Amino acid sequence: MNETDTSFGFSIKFEWPLILLLAASFIYGIYVYPSLPDQVPSHWNIQGEVDGWSTPFWGAFGMPLLNLGMYIMFFLIPRIDPKKEKYAKFRGAYNAFRYALHLLLAGLFVVIMMAARGMEPDVDRLVPMGVAILFIIIGNYMGKIQKNYFFGIRTPWTLDNEEVWRKTHRMAGPLWVGGGLVSLIGAVFGGKTASVVFFSALAIMVVVPTVYSYFAFQRLKNQ
Repeated sequence: MNETDTSFGFSIKFEWPLILLLAASFIYGIYVYPSLPDQVPSHWNIQGEVDGWSTPFWGAFGMPLLNLGMYIMFFLIPRIDPKKEKYAKFRGAYNAFRYALHLLLAGLFVVIMMAARGMEPDVDRLVPMGVAILFIIIGNYMGKIQKNYFFGIRTPWTLDNEEVWRKTHRMAGPLWVGGGLVSLIGAVFGGKTASVVFFSALAIMVVVPTVYSYFAFQRLKNQ
């Protein structure tokens, strides 16, 4: 695609794997629905113990419906954002995030179904690992994200100034990759260790770019 192209059209050649993934989730939900127990695990605590339940319907179709809703939302965002012309300039980053998130949600669905059918997946390891990999992917593409109102580090200072947006995202990229790697290592231990490492890394990944964007804005303002 030409880099000067500002369109963000639908391409079945690119979208069919996601459409197939969504369809497979619903088909599998239909298949397992009759055999699901009255209570389907839906939430786990930091020790990997089930502490929340849902009905068979939401167990079989809740995650596929969420995944479908996210697909529709990400399809609409480049078309309703006032800065819609920017999306064509970072379509690779945007689509990489979409694929990673849909795969993560599909993976969570598999974990729920495993638990519902009597297996004991290592939720306290698998979920943090999946999210950590998502962080790594986002960080890898962070520096390519153009200014928009839905995607990226959207602080008052990045949204006000193109240069602050660019500098903040270039700084945040390696930070998110590093945070993802640390979270991935922490997830190997599972339990409380995985949770402490994960949320500590997440806090740093959110707070540091926010503070950085403020001071970057102030420096440019004072020049």
